Amino acid sequence: MKRLLAQLQRLGGALMLPIAVLPVAGILLRIGAPDLFNVPVITDAGQAIFNNLGLLFAIGIAIGLARENHGAAGLAAVVAYLVTFYGAQAFISVPSAQLAGLNDQLRDLVPGAITGHDMLQLNVPVGILSGLIGGAFYNRFHRINLPSYLAFFGGRRFVPIACGFSALPLAVAFGLGWHWVREGMDGLSGAVVAAGVWGQFVYGTLNRLLIVTGLHNLLNSVMWFIVGNYHGYTGDINRFFHGDPTAGAFMTGFFPVIMFGLPAACLAMYHTALPERRTEVKGLLASIALTAFLTGVTEPVEFSFMFLAPGLYAVHALLTGVAFVITDALHMRLGFTFSAGLIDYVLNFNRDSHALLLLPLGACYFALYYGIFRWVIVKFDLKTPGREEPGTAGSVNPAMAGVLGTGPAAATGTSSASETALAYITALGGAGNLESVDACLTRLRLIVRDQDAVDVAALKRLGARGVVRLSASALQVVVGQTAERIAGDVREVLKHMPQDSAPVPSRVMAQGPKERAQQETQSPPEVASLERPLLQKLLAALGGAGNVRSVEPASSRLRIGVASTGAIDSAALRKLGMRGVAVAAKDCVHVIVGPAAEAASASLRELLAGG
Repeated sequence: MKRLLAQLQRLGGALMLPIAVLPVAGILLRIGAPDLFNVPVITDAGQAIFNNLGLLFAIGIAIGLARENHGAAGLAAVVAYLVTFYGAQAFISVPSAQLAGLNDQLRDLVPGAITGHDMLQLNVPVGILSGLIGGAFYNRFHRINLPSYLAFFGGRRFVPIACGFSALPLAVAFGLGWHWVREGMDGLSGAVVAAGVWGQFVYGTLNRLLIVTGLHNLLNSVMWFIVGNYHGYTGDINRFFHGDPTAGAFMTGFFPVIMFGLPAACLAMYHTALPERRTEVKGLLASIALTAFLTGVTEPVEFSFMFLAPGLYAVHALLTGVAFVITDALHMRLGFTFSAGLIDYVLNFNRDSHALLLLPLGACYFALYYGIFRWVIVKFDLKTPGREEPGTAGSVNPAMAGVLGTGPAAATGTSSASETALAYITALGGAGNLESVDACLTRLRLIVRDQDAVDVAALKRLGARGVVRLSASALQVVVGQTAERIAGDVREVLKHMPQDSAPVPSRVMAQGPKERAQQETQSPPEVASLERPLLQKLLAALGGAGNVRSVEPASSRLRIGVASTGAIDSAALRKLGMRGVAVAAKDCVHVIVGPAAEAASASLRELLAGG
């Protein structure tokens, strides 16, 4: 079950890539609309994106699921999509009555248009399946070896070929059973409509509860892109932007919660913070509140109290469900291309129904959230931001001080993306503990070898808002909207890490904070002595004086510029008592030595100068 859950959360993360494309479609449609600038070419450009949602899902899901997010998986998914979509049309017959009275030229063109329209309702399901095939086949076959006379078609080139052939049975299945599939989708839509406000309540509540695991994107994809049919356009978002007056039922309820409720929760957390720490947390809370209000991204706010007060989060989920009931009773229909923030509200204002009712309803939700959050935080003494005990969240690991902005590296402005990535790798148990690193909108989605080697406290000191363990190996770290950049930096640093990197021993992570702090601040005796023989051994392990170009201290590390990282003997460095070694770039290595780093750096420079 946990393995299935881990696979589903990967799919949920992969779905964010095609969904993130929708804002540009909405903006183009709105700018080109007759009531704004009335530019048909812009409107048609936005329309083209909506008409090819299936293709976008195929590409996005395949790349999201593929190792290293390689684009070859996207190409393979496109092949699978085209074979399935157009192959299925060959099985769809056009009644001769519909062709009666047409000239020869139209007789050749009309059948393709009719079958294409019939398949339009199925383009998103076909795209999702094609994306799954493309991602799975890439992971399975991207390193396949073929006989020498077929070697050109081996490796990644084999993946699109395999996907093309594997999609043929899918094309036959959709072609012969397209009407059953369509009837099934219509039946699902009818069941959702028949559920009425209770269906919307359940959807709103489940949507918030599933955020814990990241599976809410699966639920959203069904409601936003599959349920309902309006002239061949399916899903709440697609129907909304094509003028369906009933569309928006599965989007409207988010607006009062996201634009007003969660910012009010942030204000309550600020007012209940310890007086001496309010200035410290003001920027954080204002930032995540503004992010929710403007863009509709809520996870940084929700993870600030999700694990501290699960009961309070359950109330938040129920209030989201109630918001859907209220907005439906008021006949409100609001839509978005990305999420329920101010940007989408303003952009689609003229398309919305009873949009102004959001303001009084939002004010009520603001007061409700503020009152509930303030009372619960004070009543149960929740350790929300600004209420933690001194030292529990603010103490800094010396090995990360430069990254966190408290050490010499911060003072001199030498902290870099590679150092941040290195700090995350260290907190996650080292390079040897990481099997895969991916990201969605606000989370790092990781597969680790040993969950016990992950230092949650260190991750939170780096800015993580929460950690979710889905299985023995699947891990999510909520870091905010920089997740994709951090994941990319981590993957780049991992490429240059020594092959003998190993996970941090679980027993070390099991130690208490005081024990770890004491161990981190104690230099190995050999390093602390800074004797010349030791420094000569250190220089030799770095590849000799000819390989070392520069030596700089960075908090508890030596940041050493080298001609070649391949000449470095990591095992010899560890035997000398170095706490950690990591290659941050092709010409830079970090050696963690502890508080003696400043003195060791000066001594090494003297040795290099012949002193």
